[in-house]
Amino acid sequence: MSIPRMNYPQYRKARKLTHECCNYCDGNCLLLDDGEECVCVQSISYSLLCRWFRAAVLPLDGALYAEIIQSRDSVKRCAVCGAAFTPKSNRAKYCPDCAVRMRRKQEAERQRKRYLQATQLSR
Repeated sequence: MSIPRMNYPQYRKARKLTHECCNYCDGNCLLLDDGEECVCVQSISYSLLCRWFRAAVLPLDGALYAEIIQSRDSVKRCAVCGAAFTPKSNRAKYCPDCAVRMRRKQEAERQRKRYLQATQLSR
């Protein structure tokens, strides 16, 4: 299994996420602490070295997780905002945030057309 590498923007996002890790304490990793303080390897590396970070912390940011971990075939770009996301079906076109907005917008348009047709028929 190859170790995923990150580019600089991905690294910056991942570094912010390291503060969410339950093993992160003042820049040190509690898992690697064996009497001596040890720097958190995930906060200083462009590679995903920490298995705990990869399994428990990285999925908190779905877009970053999709960009780094998922294969290129299973990642799609949102048609509205362009963000990377992992689709739940083969028909997915929007990221979860935009999907809610688009569903409301399309439903409003559908109801508007329905109302206009009903008012034209009653005349």
